[in-house]
Amino acid sequence: MELNTIIFTLEDDIATITFNRPNALNALSSELLKEFAQALDNLATNEAVRALILTGSGDKAFVAGADITELATFDALQGKVFAKAGHDVLGRLQALPFPVIAAVNGYSLGGGTEVALACDFIYASDNAMFGLPEIKLGLIPGFGGTQRLPRLIGKNMAKEMIFTGRMIAANEAQQIGLVNKVFPSESLMESVLQTAQEITRKGRVSLRAAKEAVNSGMDVDLATGCRMEIDAFALCIASEDAKEGTAAFLEKREAKFTGKLS
Repeated sequence: MELNTIIFTLEDDIATITFNRPNALNALSSELLKEFAQALDNLATNEAVRALILTGSGDKAFVAGADITELATFDALQGKVFAKAGHDVLGRLQALPFPVIAAVNGYSLGGGTEVALACDFIYASDNAMFGLPEIKLGLIPGFGGTQRLPRLIGKNMAKEMIFTGRMIAANEAQQIGLVNKVFPSESLMESVLQTAQEITRKGRVSLRAAKEAVNSGMDVDLATGCRMEIDAFALCIASEDAKEGTAAFLEKREAKFTGKLS
């Protein structure tokens, strides 16, 4: 697969996708969305991958938003097709069967914030800026921002960000629960990689089950979510990883998970 707008790497069992349009602050073009979708489809069936990191090329931006030079030419139908493409690719991102970490370096605006929201959690550099500024263009967020942001930080806080379109710095983003941790820009990727490595040492079955239980449970009532958890727990306890994990605990040694899904 030839890639012009993203960079894909795989080291050991951790994949990295780097948005690579530095001259456009890594803005989301139709071409980038298509390549991103192709990369995610390949990752979803790659048994060697245990975690994914998303970041942006350069030190100025993660993703500065959708490509406005494209947006300015769209009619209603083209706008709908573009928004649908964004929703499709972020749906694929959120559905990946392994953890995804956003390493937000610099500006993460509009579609950039929406990409980060579709990840499992966000680590940010101390110079990162977040926002959904579409309202300033006479638009609204089109890649899931009106839906994922309220679920993460609450309805009222999300409305303030969306209605004003203002940017917030990494520290404020952490305070409102948008960002998990903030690091000096020079140590961001190292810190993200350390967390990814810690995660990949866990059992693959339990990681997949935990991610699915949390994500699916957010869209149902508590009783239904708890039933989902019971079923997921039962599947986990029958796995080889659970047998290894409990044995390692009883034998007072470190567990060595095989990563098998059966």
